Amino acid sequence: MSSTRREVIAGLGGGIVTLIAPPALAQTAYPSRNIRMIVPYPAGGTTDYLGRLVADQIKGGLKATVIVENKPGAATALGAEQVARAEPDGYTLLMATSTTLAINKTLYKNLPYDPVKDFAPIGLVAAVPFALIVNPQVPATTLSEFIAYAKATPGLAFGSAGNGSPQHLGAAMLKSAAHLDIRHVPYRGSVPAMLDVIAGHIPFMVVDLQPALPQMRDGKVRVLGVTTLKRVAAAPEIPTLAESGLPGFELVAWQGVVAPAGTPRAIIDALAVQIKTLLADPATLDRFASIALEPLPGSTPDSFAAYIKSEVDRWAAIIRDSGAEVE
Repeated sequence: MSSTRREVIAGLGGGIVTLIAPPALAQTAYPSRNIRMIVPYPAGGTTDYLGRLVADQIKGGLKATVIVENKPGAATALGAEQVARAEPDGYTLLMATSTTLAINKTLYKNLPYDPVKDFAPIGLVAAVPFALIVNPQVPATTLSEFIAYAKATPGLAFGSAGNGSPQHLGAAMLKSAAHLDIRHVPYRGSVPAMLDVIAGHIPFMVVDLQPALPQMRDGKVRVLGVTTLKRVAAAPEIPTLAESGLPGFELVAWQGVVAPAGTPRAIIDALAVQIKTLLADPATLDRFASIALEPLPGSTPDSFAAYIKSEVDRWAAIIRDSGAEVE
């Protein structure tokens, strides 16, 4: 991630604000009942993994019971709308993604929530690189071989986590950059799509690197390249698509936690402290590095709100350039 984007995350150069749970929190006795963490994807993927990490931190830090609920569907809009309409009392949270808070704003004309107005940002958690994977039976071991194979096989199908997901946009970017004739098959999550790549039902996809790494190491998928501009520390043997023939190709998503708009600031700040604590834990940082996630420890509720607004514009440009269809 560039220094410019990091400055936006940290508050446009204003430094990292130390968050302290205010005394008002004690007067509200928060939390006094179960907290729901809504994950708008199926279990097993990157968002689910991060949502459970955050839930465990809140459980330990605030002595709360946190229940993770997977609510996939409609390119994360199903779970997001549920949280946007929930009571703003701190007991319903969303493990949001760049799809939820930035991509969908441009991609859907009738989005049932407003990413900027309907949520109270709490904190960014991690950046997510992606990878181009193929079934091992596909006769390609490099990006150039895959492009040649795809051009010789018009209509090649690819999977994604749903229309407008980063996985979809990554493949659309590949289609545009390499001038391919490929066909989109949306799934309700990246893991179900990847399982169909493994089974040979679809030949390839752009997928989160985190769930793909163990499948790659077990020989169940072949990874042809990562979507970051630099190689990923967790798998330095994998070349980037940019260095493999598509200069400048970059696709990195992000994940963060939000609550319904109107949630008391004392509660938002208390939850932000838990995310800050999680991302300062060396064990968490080691865990992130081992699965190719980049921690984003510099955000505050205010800088995250500004970041969301800037990301709506950035992803709008990606959608336009990729040729992805607006629904």
